[in-house]
Amino acid sequence: QVQLVESGGGLVMTGGSLRLSCLAFGSAFSIATMSWYRQAPGKQRELVARVTGGGSTNYAASVKGRFTISRDNAKNTVYLQMNSLKPEDTAVYYCNLDQLVVGGRQSIWGQGTQVTVSS
Repeated sequence: QVQLVESGGGLVMTGGSLRLSCLAFGSAFSIATMSWYRQAPGKQRELVARVTGGGSTNYAASVKGRFTISRDNAKNTVYLQMNSLKPEDTAVYYCNLDQLVVGGRQSIWGQGTQVTVSS
């Protein structure tokens, strides 16, 4: 059973930094695609950043240059370093693991961690 445990959210002032972590249990982590999504109140969940098993990354335009996604396969952990935070970055951030399994694909979500950026 795959489980994701997120940590690192909190309250920060505009211009500040936070680092989110997502620890994966029970998966072939090193070959999975790991992503961070976020959902603000009244808005749809959106992709923030993604890193493939091969290390390729992509970012939402709104965070490019400010956020960095990385992974440590030895620790089964993916990180999201968030710098120059803005009030519009306020949201619940979710970790997602996507991997091939027998018969198709499996997509697992973490419980979410709140990030609040005050102006």
